[in-house]
Amino acid sequence: MIGTFDLITKLRKMDGSFKAREQQVSTYVLENLETISQTSVSNLAKACDVSEPTVIRFCRKLGCEGFKDFKIQLAQNVAVSLQYLSRSESPNPKTDSTIDQVLSALISTTNVAHNQINPEQIANAVEAITKAQTLIFCGVGGGSTTVAFDAANRFFRLGITSLSLNDAYLLRMHAATLGPNDLMFFISSTGTPRALIDTAKIANQYGATTVCLTRPNSELSQTCSLTIGIDLPEDPDIYKPTASRLVFLAIIDILAASVARQMPDKTKETLRRIRASLTALHGNTDPQPIGD
Repeated sequence: MIGTFDLITKLRKMDGSFKAREQQVSTYVLENLETISQTSVSNLAKACDVSEPTVIRFCRKLGCEGFKDFKIQLAQNVAVSLQYLSRSESPNPKTDSTIDQVLSALISTTNVAHNQINPEQIANAVEAITKAQTLIFCGVGGGSTTVAFDAANRFFRLGITSLSLNDAYLLRMHAATLGPNDLMFFISSTGTPRALIDTAKIANQYGATTVCLTRPNSELSQTCSLTIGIDLPEDPDIYKPTASRLVFLAIIDILAASVARQMPDKTKETLRRIRASLTALHGNTDPQPIGD
């Protein structure tokens, strides 16, 4: 049974609409979100001056199976939500300060990644990509989907048939069509998305090479045949962009540049054709990003 995804929001929406005694429970819970997961049904009932059955009815009206289910869901929700619900900060930070904060976080995360990147893992991935006839980049969620799209855009310009996927059904379907000359490249900061892990298993079954850019020793890492292991800290500042996403893009660039140098003739001819096709649009023959 799938419970309420955001119990705090549901509590706030329903607050004031409960029966009198259930409302006493609602008021107490909203005022003590951080401690409810450590209390018992009897202690909560006592604190709210209601009976235990009243507490159970309150939980069920929120879509929970009972008090235990309510505590589990609330604890998960609170753990994620507190960083957004209780923040003390100056309301209007100076622009130059924000510039320093964002760029400093990126530089710091890049330095952490530089110390973690294993040249042998990069070399193994480059060798596998160079041999691939079809290259599929896979990511789910905002960050990895963005990196996967950019990776496919980067590699098709080298003359390798490349695409990116983020839909769970399409991931599985494409994996089932692959063979020994194909490669699926999985991108995930955690290595836990079920869609990616299951897709890697399908691709493995049909003999395709599976490579992942993810956290070492994660389930995804253990499923794929090759891993580029990176474990990056995320900045607690909720307003900053995810620095790991930009580092993952940099690693894709490392792979692309390395692959390009492994097959210079094919790469240069493909890039020449692409630039020639674009010159007719803007007439610019100076060095510039391909595709603007």
